Amino acid sequence: VQLVEFGGGLVQPGESLRLSCATSGFTFMNYGMSWYRQYPGKERKLVAVIGDDSRTSYANSVKGRFTISRNNAENMVYLQMNSLKSEDTAMYYCSVVVSLERTWGQGTQVTVSS
Repeated sequence: VQLVEFGGGLVQPGESLRLSCATSGFTFMNYGMSWYRQYPGKERKLVAVIGDDSRTSYANSVKGRFTISRNNAENMVYLQMNSLKSEDTAMYYCSVVVSLERTWGQGTQVTVSS
């Protein structure tokens, strides 16, 4: 199982960013995917989940601003982040649990600052 995130960067408050996660090594369409974020020195926190049926769930802090989606044909999962705030600054990771083992990508840094 391999996950590779990309798309992070430096943006100003109110702007948008789209994170992507390229996956391989498992039958993507059969698994739910999730995005987490981590502040320095803190534990990773769940941001958004998309099931294999494309049902979604979000942390309250991002509800209405972030959208998780998936492309089963390309084995990709995305996180569209709108109306970004300074408190969204974090390292973002995509993740999957396959055969009871959770795999993480290397992460992509998102910095929201004026």
